[in-house]
Amino acid sequence: MRTKVDIIDQIDGTCYCDAIIHEKDDEYYCRHDYVSSSIREACQDMVLSDEQLKVIRERLLRSINEGLSKETHASATVKCFITYVQDLPSGKERGKFLALDLGGTNFRILLITLGENHFDMKSKIYAIPQSIMTGSGVELFDHIAECLLNFIKDQGVYKQQLPLGFTFSFPCQQLGLTKGLLSQWTKGFNCSGVVGQDVVKLLKEALQRRGDSTVDLCAILNDTTGTLMSCAWKNPNTRIGIIVGTGCNACYIEKVENVELFDGDFSKPYVIINTEWGNFGADGSLDDILTEYDREIDRNSLNPGKQIFEKIISGMYMGEIVRLMLVKFTKQKLLFNGQVSEQLNTKGSFLTKYVSDIENDEKDNFTKCREVFHELGLSHASDQDCMNVRYICEIVSRRAAHLVSAGAATLINKMDFNSVTIGVDGSVYRFHPNFHDLMVGKITQMVKSNVKFDIMLSEDGSGRGAALVAAVASCSV
Repeated sequence: MRTKVDIIDQIDGTCYCDAIIHEKDDEYYCRHDYVSSSIREACQDMVLSDEQLKVIRERLLRSINEGLSKETHASATVKCFITYVQDLPSGKERGKFLALDLGGTNFRILLITLGENHFDMKSKIYAIPQSIMTGSGVELFDHIAECLLNFIKDQGVYKQQLPLGFTFSFPCQQLGLTKGLLSQWTKGFNCSGVVGQDVVKLLKEALQRRGDSTVDLCAILNDTTGTLMSCAWKNPNTRIGIIVGTGCNACYIEKVENVELFDGDFSKPYVIINTEWGNFGADGSLDDILTEYDREIDRNSLNPGKQIFEKIISGMYMGEIVRLMLVKFTKQKLLFNGQVSEQLNTKGSFLTKYVSDIENDEKDNFTKCREVFHELGLSHASDQDCMNVRYICEIVSRRAAHLVSAGAATLINKMDFNSVTIGVDGSVYRFHPNFHDLMVGKITQMVKSNVKFDIMLSEDGSGRGAALVAAVASCSV
């Protein structure tokens, strides 16, 4: 006889605590009991054991220490770039500040006003055409500069000298608060003439080409730093910022004596480190957990062999991992009666949004799942197919959540604070119905027993956080 506890405790990676759907004669059944055994078996390589996660934490810690070391930084896969942000918001910052948030196919410009018990934010989203994403750097920064100047004119602040925080959410080696060299493009960008260049300088030059001299570009930061700063404005206990969206990255507060390349203010004990952990695994340290689907995605990416950790977690790739699994299982006649639709066969057709939608279905219906199937030309799917596909989505998203949790636990244990707030932002974390709970549960298992932690959703971290960095930087001058 199987009890409710048996359901909750069975193989980690397959069940949620709220997944019990049937009770009969004092025996409990989980919805995963109705998933085809052949699908369960075919998905086993996506399930990470606690022992595997322990090994991953050990390897990530080693990679982080290599990034912090002067001797090994150049060859390190996890670069641990110095942000030069050493002051967190005090809550006393006042004035108007601009923020520019570039990190995906769209970018945002924000005007933020900070006052006593007052916060006001106006923003606008601008698109970046595909031709610009893969064109020249000059075209990219000219486009951004034009949009920025149009925005400040629309807001009536064109003649005001306003500090601007620039969130640049790509791997970037900072040489100071206002100087950052692009290490490599990610997220589908491949603009020429930018890698190795100072992106702050490129933006300033683009603004100068338009005759602007009013914008004071006083800080460049990563979106993880913005997330940390945004949460720290409300909760000074914030020590970590994590993004789980189109990409995946983390920053954390490190003691300056542990940062061998640091050449800033040693009178302040800490500095925020942008880990760039998305590149973890580029040296082969994740090869033993990569599946055939991960390897195919990497081979067909714009940056094969790089950003491995990001590729098995982030929203840019999660839906495609599921699609590759569905195509394989359908060809093996484990799904959809062996009938693969043209849409399902099309790369990128299974959006990461679909993963969240399917997992959002009530336990005993498949409304959203069938809407997705209709979009993909799979209207012939059976209820059994729906159960199987939901299970596949859960396996893929749970692996991602557990990997992020392993990373977060690594940072928490390394910092050795008794209490830590983790600021998190990004579309996957925000919209997936179980990601937060999965992280809380798994981090709890992996952190030191004396540590208390909580996870805080960042409110517009990469935008508000950029303005706060600008505010802190300008107010401390």
